[in-house]
Amino acid sequence: MNPQNPSRPPLVAEPTTSTSRLLDQVREQIRYLHYSIRTEQAYVHWIKAFIRFHDVRHPVEMGAAEVEAFLAWLASERKVAVATHKQALSALLFLYRNVLGVDLPWLAEIGRPKSRVRLPVVLTEREVSRLLLALEGIEYRLLGQLLYGTGMRIMEGIRLRVKDVDFDRQAIVVREGKGAKDRVVMLPATLVPALREQLARARVLWARDREAQVAGVHMPEALARKYPRAASAWSWFWVFPRPELAVDPRTGQMRRHHLFEQSFQRSFKRAVERAGIVKPATPHTLRHSFATHLLQSGYDIRTVQELLGHADVSTTMIYTHVLKLGGGAVRSPLDALRAALPAADRWGLDSMSAAAGEPYPMHDHPAHQVRMPSVDYRVGAAEALPA
Repeated sequence: MNPQNPSRPPLVAEPTTSTSRLLDQVREQIRYLHYSIRTEQAYVHWIKAFIRFHDVRHPVEMGAAEVEAFLAWLASERKVAVATHKQALSALLFLYRNVLGVDLPWLAEIGRPKSRVRLPVVLTEREVSRLLLALEGIEYRLLGQLLYGTGMRIMEGIRLRVKDVDFDRQAIVVREGKGAKDRVVMLPATLVPALREQLARARVLWARDREAQVAGVHMPEALARKYPRAASAWSWFWVFPRPELAVDPRTGQMRRHHLFEQSFQRSFKRAVERAGIVKPATPHTLRHSFATHLLQSGYDIRTVQELLGHADVSTTMIYTHVLKLGGGAVRSPLDALRAALPAADRWGLDSMSAAAGEPYPMHDHPAHQVRMPSVDYRVGAAEALPA
């Protein structure tokens, strides 16, 4: 029973806690509930920040006023995003309910910030092509092509294992995606040669680790105990292994890790700048572009939903809003107005006249006119201009 409310059963069956330190108890509860290591790191970060904000007081001594003061400070002083605000609140709710066993009414009364609906950033096919060519390194370029060609999230691509690439079926099995769900995506035929070459490079590292008797790769859940040799098997090795060994954050063992997402993100940011793309693109933008381009090609939204791994089709529907924007969507009334005017009366539409090379008004009178030079706005025309 819940010690704070005997009439209400506990939210989870709590295991015996062997450590006395609060943060160790938090980690034990998170691992007991099989939360991801990223959730563990985020929750521990916000709980430490909460305690330090209140001069290292123990959370048992604090209540609703202290929690709301910390959240208000995040929103007003730190100006964190809504998603970050919610994550901090979730961490504190987990601390009080799951670790300290407190489930008082004030926990449910704490206000949650309202999420804002924003349209995803989508690149054109030409922008995607320029971006992928600007990525440095064979591995990073292949990873970028894989994210765009399959719609995988960055961590799904980086954590890809050898056994999950099926060349015969031209399919990739995405394991432990968002929400711990598996799904199958297509393997782009154009990437088959490059993927085989990448596996050959990865096998060299795997053979080197076996010769040096390095600990095997990280195994999910209890598979390391159930299959003790699987961690050293080639089939479980990473498709994108890190060149250097790294320390496992949970076990402290030195082992071969996959590529760090921060390294790819930094390389991606540099590629965006080199490609001359002004949109705020991130690796996740490739996933948005994948979905949008499929819908533009005529694929039904249910198919796109399954490929993206969305639990609800309403999440996928956001890309239909993107399709309503830009060329091929609603026509601006300004374009219709210009087309309806006689040629002699169009001089007042300054911006359109200048772009079209038509007479441009001088001194606000049609008698004072000069002809602006015609500019070629077609895609690729700028590349032919002298440097």
